[in-house]
Amino acid sequence: MNRSRFNTPIPLIAALIALLAIVAVPLTAQPADQAQAAKGIGPVYDAAHEITLDGWIQTVVTKHTPGSPAGIHLMVMGPEGLVDTHIGPFLSKETKATLQAGAPVRIVGAMVSLRGNDYLLARQLTVDGRTITVRSEHGILAPMPSSAHRHAAVEKQSQTESNGGAR
Repeated sequence: MNRSRFNTPIPLIAALIALLAIVAVPLTAQPADQAQAAKGIGPVYDAAHEITLDGWIQTVVTKHTPGSPAGIHLMVMGPEGLVDTHIGPFLSKETKATLQAGAPVRIVGAMVSLRGNDYLLARQLTVDGRTITVRSEHGILAPMPSSAHRHAAVEKQSQTESNGGAR
């Protein structure tokens, strides 16, 4: 009689499935909004508390400081004092060139406190007569198209118009 320990695999498979189910279900589940705020990839943007800041650029900070949101920061002097404004990493070269100390700036964004420091997360930035969208209404950083991409889009639009429009 040749018996193998694998002749009755059903109890073994059932035990493995039960073990996987226990491991897969978190023991301390949190509501989605708390979990995101606690473990998100960045600070949470609160569109309900947007502010507009008119001021002057004091300094442009391109070097990342540990503990702060990654990307470019503007130190802006406003009516309430110096404000650390996060504008993200996706600005075009043309926009970066306009960010100079002493330049007047208008920023629409929401304040956030992160590790004991306050930051203004910019949604829109107006400098040198140009308004740049930095984030969506939900606070998601908006990548800037390259100048070659913008040029191709304008060229395609002109070509469509010269061909009598879209068909």
